[in-house]
Amino acid sequence: QLQLVESGGGLVQPGGSLRLSCAASGSIFTINRMGWYRQAPGKQREWVAITISGGSTDYTDSEKGRFTIFRDAKNTVYLQMNGLKPEDTAVYYCNVRSTDWINYWGQGTQVTVSS
Repeated sequence: QLQLVESGGGLVQPGGSLRLSCAASGSIFTINRMGWYRQAPGKQREWVAITISGGSTDYTDSEKGRFTIFRDAKNTVYLQMNGLKPEDTAVYYCNVRSTDWINYWGQGTQVTVSS
């Protein structure tokens, strides 16, 4: 079992920055992949960025160059978001996939980009 606790998020003006964090605890030795998804009102949840054990990362095209995902030695995954746009407004969810392909989700944190 894995437990995830998210923090960060909030209200920011267009062009601003935020950093989200997600701390994993429990069976951390089973972590295979960590990532971030988001869900805007009336839309399906979509993936934003992932990092795989070993350090490789991937992003959706619209986030490349603006968002950075990284993981520290304490099994916390971060999402640094720069150049935020109103269309980035959503609830952001941390996702961890274990080595036996079980998905775990954080509680979600609201990000609102508005002037």
